[in-house]
Amino acid sequence: MVVKLDSPQPDISLPGGDIPDEDEDRPTTALRFTVGPLGLSEIVFGAAALSTIYNKDEHISSFTPVRTVRLALRYGVNAFDTSAYYGESEIVLGTALKALEPDFPRSSYKLVRTTQPRFPRLSDTTSFTLLSTRLDDQMRPLRHPRADFDYSPATLRASVQRSLKRLNTTYLDAVYLHDTEFVATQVGPHEDGHPTDALKPENLEKYGLADGQESKVWGEGDQLILDGLAELQKMKDEGIVKAIGITGYPLPTLLRLALLVLHTAPYKPLDVLLSYSQLTLQNSAFADFAPHLLERARVGQLLTASPLNMGLLTPTPPKWHPAPTELKDAVKKVAEACSGWDGGLVNVAVGYGYRKAAELDVPMVAGLSYPREVHESMHAWRDLKGSQEKRIAQEDKAFEIFDGYLGWSWASPPDNLL
Repeated sequence: MVVKLDSPQPDISLPGGDIPDEDEDRPTTALRFTVGPLGLSEIVFGAAALSTIYNKDEHISSFTPVRTVRLALRYGVNAFDTSAYYGESEIVLGTALKALEPDFPRSSYKLVRTTQPRFPRLSDTTSFTLLSTRLDDQMRPLRHPRADFDYSPATLRASVQRSLKRLNTTYLDAVYLHDTEFVATQVGPHEDGHPTDALKPENLEKYGLADGQESKVWGEGDQLILDGLAELQKMKDEGIVKAIGITGYPLPTLLRLALLVLHTAPYKPLDVLLSYSQLTLQNSAFADFAPHLLERARVGQLLTASPLNMGLLTPTPPKWHPAPTELKDAVKKVAEACSGWDGGLVNVAVGYGYRKAAELDVPMVAGLSYPREVHESMHAWRDLKGSQEKRIAQEDKAFEIFDGYLGWSWASPPDNLL
C-alpha cells in the first residue's frame, strides 16, 4: 500500500558485499531503438513489481531487484515507470539506480511516475509480467470514490518532492495525473461496450468530442484536472518535471481531456498519455484512438500497458476481472485454440501487444521482477522482428472466437463509484 505523505518512509538498502554478476546477468541481444519525442525504449520497465505488492519481503531485501534493473539497462531499456501507489517501488528502484550509478548515470535513463491521490489504492494500470501469469491475480484494483482523489497543487507538489528523494534524483522525466476518469466530469454514456463507437460521426457530440466542444469544461471534475495540470506545468517550468500528462482506461474520456487541455489557454498539448488493456488481442481500440490523440489532440507521446488485459488473456483469468461471463468463456475457447502454440495464449497475446505497439511507435510498459523475466521479455520482443505469418493466422482464430466481444471494454469508474 501507499505510505502517506506525512508518514515515516521505509528503510530499504542492499545487502552487504558486491552485487553478483553472473551469466544470467548478461544480455543476449539489445533494444536498439527509442520511440517518440521522449526518447523512450520500446519496452518500459514497470517497477510496480519491485514491491511487496507482488513479491515477498525477502525478494525486496535481496540483490534480485538491483540485478533485474541492471540487466534491463544492459539490454537497452532506458525508462522506468513507478508510483507511490506501488508500495516500496520508488524506494527499491531508487536504491538500485543509486547503486548502479557508476555504470548507468542519471542521464542514461528516464523516470516516469504517476501522481498520488489523497488515499492509497493498488494501481492496475501500468504493470504486468510478460510470459507469466503469476502477478495478474494480484492486480485487483482497490477502488475509492472520486472524492478520494486529490489533485490539489499542494498534494501534487508534495508527492513529486517525495518521489525525487526516494528516487535519488533532481528531476522526473514525466509525471501523469493518474486514473483521470475518477475525477473528470462524466460525459456521454457510462456503460460497457465498444469504445470506438464514440468515434462515429453521429456519436461525437454525445461524448463531447464534436468540433466546437473541445474547450468546454463540463463540470467541477474537469476543472480539477486542469488545475492539477497547471501545477504540474509550474513544476515543468521549474525543471523538476520534464513532461506532463494523464493516464486512464476509457479512451473517449482520455481523448476529450486531451482536447480540453489543448484548447484551454494557457495550457499546452499534453506531453504524454497512457492507457492500458486496450491494445490487446481482445481489444485493440487504442490503435483506433491513436491517430486522434496524436493529430487532433496533439499529444506528444503515447504509451500502453497490459497486453494480457489484467490477466484476462490467460488460461485462468482472475475471478475479480470485470469481463462478463460470456467473454471469460470465450477466453477459455481461445486458450484451447492456442494450446498447440509454443507458450500458449499468453505468448500469443503478448506477441500481439508488442507487435501492435511497435506498429504505432508506442512503448509498452512491462512489469519485471526477476532477471529471467527480463530475458523472456527481450526474447519475445526480438522474435517479433521476424516473419509473423503463422502468428497472425493464430491471432485471426482468436478474433473469430471473440466475435461480438472483440474490441469490448468495461465501464470505468464502476457504477457504484460515480
